[in-house]
Amino acid sequence: MKIVVLVKHVPDAQFDRHLNGEGNTVDRDESILSELDEYALEAALQLAEARGGSKAGNQVIALSMGPSGAVNAIKKTLQMGATEGVHLTDDALAGSDAAATSLALAAAVRHLGQVDLVITGMASTDGETSLVPAQLAERLGLPQVTFASSLEVSGGRLTARRDADISSETVEAPLPAVVSVTDQINEPRYPNFKGIIAAKRKSITTLSLADIGVDPAQVGHTGSWTSVLSAEERPPRTAGTIITDEGDAGIKLVDFLAAQKLL
Repeated sequence: MKIVVLVKHVPDAQFDRHLNGEGNTVDRDESILSELDEYALEAALQLAEARGGSKAGNQVIALSMGPSGAVNAIKKTLQMGATEGVHLTDDALAGSDAAATSLALAAAVRHLGQVDLVITGMASTDGETSLVPAQLAERLGLPQVTFASSLEVSGGRLTARRDADISSETVEAPLPAVVSVTDQINEPRYPNFKGIIAAKRKSITTLSLADIGVDPAQVGHTGSWTSVLSAEERPPRTAGTIITDEGDAGIKLVDFLAAQKLL
């Protein structure tokens, strides 16, 4: 079984985020593997291990698109157990929105040959659009299942459970397919010492737009359907309104909520 997991190098949520340049792109100097993508990787590893792992010919390929630093996200996936990594990097990709990103990733997936399953997280923790999985499935012409909280594969078909607030549904799709998984599907493993050492012997393939047959004009700022026209820092928080109870605190509270249009 050949599984491709899409992973992203995103700004560490512990630090403030900053935008760079005229295109207002995210500064990724202090970035890590997106936490939500770890659940996708764990789902892929479990599927591969249930079928005998890499010794039985199962592959879990971590694919990331981004600048040079994005290779660090791939390295962590190798430490966690991915069999190999693929890094799509090209200066022309800078500023790509979801549409341009899905176009480039679809070309990269096709470049990898026959793939049984593409797994993604439910969203990236920087853009948080959740658009790429559906767009990727459309570009690849594959069935898609989104927001899966459980995932099983048997007999050339996948079965997934999708949980809503008051109900759950079980859906099936033939392989190959594209699946996005939620953070309820599993508990991602931590890289152990053995995994860290083994990762040093695993390969990371670097691809450019020329390698996957994508015209630079189709991606980046030029190929994007959307753009950020302006951005400014969030204003500092102001002191809240203090209501002193002098027997009429309830009335004051209601008046305040009504003035804020919260009632």
